[in-house]
Amino acid sequence: MGKTICIANQKGGVGKTTTSVNLAASLAVAERRTLLIDSDPQGNACSGVGIKRDQIKDNIYHVLIEEKDIEDVIMNTELSFLDVLPSNVDLIGAEIELVDLPSRELRLKKSLKKIWERYDYILIDCPPSLGLLTLNSLAAADSILIPVQCEYYALEGLSRLLETIGLVRKGINPRLEIEGFLLTMFDSRNNLSRQVTEEVKKHFSDRVFDAIIPRNVKLGECPSFGKPIILYDITCKGAQSYLQLAKEVMGNGGWRS
Repeated sequence: MGKTICIANQKGGVGKTTTSVNLAASLAVAERRTLLIDSDPQGNACSGVGIKRDQIKDNIYHVLIEEKDIEDVIMNTELSFLDVLPSNVDLIGAEIELVDLPSRELRLKKSLKKIWERYDYILIDCPPSLGLLTLNSLAAADSILIPVQCEYYALEGLSRLLETIGLVRKGINPRLEIEGFLLTMFDSRNNLSRQVTEEVKKHFSDRVFDAIIPRNVKLGECPSFGKPIILYDITCKGAQSYLQLAKEVMGNGGWRS
């Protein structure tokens, strides 16, 4: 059985989708069987791996709400070791519809049981909130990877996220670990980026990944071409950083806790 990692932070614009797409692609090129789950109604993770909206028939909404067979919804990508469970705007209503459903926080976990053994890694791109969609992801995951933007308000809201992780551990998923904190949008020319890096490492010490994702023009461009960075420009700093992150994740035996 593989490992399920959700990429979450209720703060928007920190690089969750960029990380989900490019970490998934980097694991796939290392020939690790990888499933990317787009749990954000914006559906940007799908477009980031080349899945166009008009190609999507059913999506994660139909899995969560209508209990459609997850095997019938998963789609292939350009990378032979990477599949995707797509999302679209249907998912906006899922938060409300889940409220009245039985075992509402465990529906994703239940659906994934059928395919867990098929993949080495399952990555879940979460929406920027701590609602029922994110809760479903945390309930299904073995660990959580938390992107932290190198900016002034970097640590804002992290205490609430850590409290939520603690509640999930107590209530529905005692095995949930912290995979690590990932510093994103780092600008080496900016003193603030270096200060934030020091602050995050001071607070979370060995839970912080060595890989640091830089501000990078190519990383900003590649989604518009529907390609992960390694297929767009594998030589750029952004691509090399995500390949380094993938190596850390593959070498992580669960010691981050």
